[in-house]
Amino acid sequence: MHGSDNTAGEIPLDKDATLDARGLMCPMPIVQLAKKVKEMNSGQVLELLADDVGSKEDVPAWTSRTGNQLLGMEEEGKAFKFYIKIK
Repeated sequence: MHGSDNTAGEIPLDKDATLDARGLMCPMPIVQLAKKVKEMNSGQVLELLADDVGSKEDVPAWTSRTGNQLLGMEEEGKAFKFYIKIK
């Protein structure tokens, strides 16, 4: 059966920008994220790359606190990809 079954773990999103925060430890991924979001327009999608395990909890907490929308998260090895829609 073929179709739009999305079992590969890929989040098919068009992203407007990517922020690579790999190698940064808490709280720097969030600090960089907050800076980057200010440069973006409402409705745009930001891909955040991070490898700090704390970001798995920090990013969802930050998005709910700031009103931005976490569209999804992927884990790739020891790195995480977050997709955030700017409010």
